[in-house]
Amino acid sequence: MGGVVHFEIPADDQERARNFYSQALGWRIDPIPEMNYSSVITTPRDETTGLPTEPGAINGGMMARDGELTTPVITVDVDDIDSTLGKIEELGGSVLQPKDSIPGMGFYAYFKDTEGNIMGLWENLPQGEAGAEGEAG
Repeated sequence: MGGVVHFEIPADDQERARNFYSQALGWRIDPIPEMNYSSVITTPRDETTGLPTEPGAINGGMMARDGELTTPVITVDVDDIDSTLGKIEELGGSVLQPKDSIPGMGFYAYFKDTEGNIMGLWENLPQGEAGAEGEAG
């Protein structure tokens, strides 16, 4: 069973949204300018791995509202993105963003479910490859 591991919040004005969430909810938001993205820290995390230190807790991200990603996205951890995307299509869903990589971390994809909701998938790099260059398949 895939667990929820990440969320993303699209924003028309990222600076305004960063200020809102940091002041309203006390979240730490770290801009990553080279990716036009921000890391959203909602719970304590290990600064080396970036993983939450509290069991069951998740952190997220913020990006520019763009194209089909116009509402918050929930990301689910899977063992194999390719087979999961195949199953999603068989069941009537569609692939919005095919498998792509975040070097040294893992792979992601976006899909639309049968109800029109956009969801994300995450696949970790195999153990021992963290920190190495990942390549989409």
